[in-house]
Amino acid sequence: MKALIIGGGITGPVAALALRKAGIEAEIFEAYEQNAGNAGGWLMIAPNGVNALGILGLDADLRAIGRPNQRMVMTDGRGKRFGAFDELDADNPSQLAMRSDLCALLAERAVEAGIKIHHGKRLVDVAETADGVTAHFADGSTATGDVLLGADGVHSTVRKLIDPNAPGPRYTGLLGFGGSVPGNDFGLAEGEFYFAQGKRGFLGYALTAEGDTGWFTNVPSHEPMTGAEARAIGAEEWLRRMRELYGDDYPAHGILAKATPDGMVVLGGMHIMPSAPRWHTDRIVLVGDAAHVPSNSTGQGASMSIESAIELARCLRDLPVPQAFEAYEKLRRARVEKVAEQGEKTNQDKVNGRIGQAVIGVLAPIAMKLFMKPEKMFGWLHRHRIDWDGKVSA
Repeated sequence: MKALIIGGGITGPVAALALRKAGIEAEIFEAYEQNAGNAGGWLMIAPNGVNALGILGLDADLRAIGRPNQRMVMTDGRGKRFGAFDELDADNPSQLAMRSDLCALLAERAVEAGIKIHHGKRLVDVAETADGVTAHFADGSTATGDVLLGADGVHSTVRKLIDPNAPGPRYTGLLGFGGSVPGNDFGLAEGEFYFAQGKRGFLGYALTAEGDTGWFTNVPSHEPMTGAEARAIGAEEWLRRMRELYGDDYPAHGILAKATPDGMVVLGGMHIMPSAPRWHTDRIVLVGDAAHVPSNSTGQGASMSIESAIELARCLRDLPVPQAFEAYEKLRRARVEKVAEQGEKTNQDKVNGRIGQAVIGVLAPIAMKLFMKPEKMFGWLHRHRIDWDGKVSA
């Protein structure tokens, strides 16, 4: 069997490496002329994502480029801690990494494994027969294989080819920003990740591997914007707006006062797409963000994509198509939709501002003690392990 993989970001190389482990040939076709991961800021690979990468022998590589997170710390806009979540397994914590570093790592490992990555190949159409598929690209070239995997992200072309009426990603009402400022003026501890809920928004921040203060935030906006549109407004203007939005909140006031346009990443609109109605045809299948896009609030986007890529490879190893695709969807749909549902609730809290500073100060400590138990909240998610050696049944 030969698989054509559309998309060379995170999901595509993981799928290719998993297929190679399953004894299936794979080639990657990437629309951009260079690696797809050059843009973007921080991302979190949760313990379940680390577990999945371990199947491919990439967990140690991830830890080499990442920074372990041992504790999530919640504070209010005055700097007062009202709760913290320790990682469930101190020996396998979440890893914080730059998206560009992770994409470069995965592409390098794919090439080392003998997987071809073709750049400048923007998919425009797919011809499907009973025996295989032929991909047609914008430059006039074609490629033929037995199956085609759409790992082409939230704005997937493959998703529309499978189902022209498929809904696209939905804008969450939030724009994404991030950056870093020199030094550690706020006494941040290694291994801790902080979330500060201010009067009108939240700021996430942590100590970087270089000893600086990294930060990220989502700014509510009624108007959706692409990354290019947001960057056209200018980082300096966005900094002005964020400083006004956060006012004297701690530590947002101090971090944003030191922030500079050249030390900032402007990501544009954040999107969510809980699950596409159709994941596959007989020979074409969606994987990762092309099929399901949980909110960045979940910290699970990359981990869910990695899991799905590896589960799909297991199914193609053990079952013929299209039964393999049916088994894959059965294994994955309920899990990814549960994650998306949790992210949707968090987004609404951010957009609507329903959690005010006063309410947080009074109720959050009580809720943390009585209801918000880490094992109950995250155990089913973070402890998940894929049984690679187990045989998939139809």
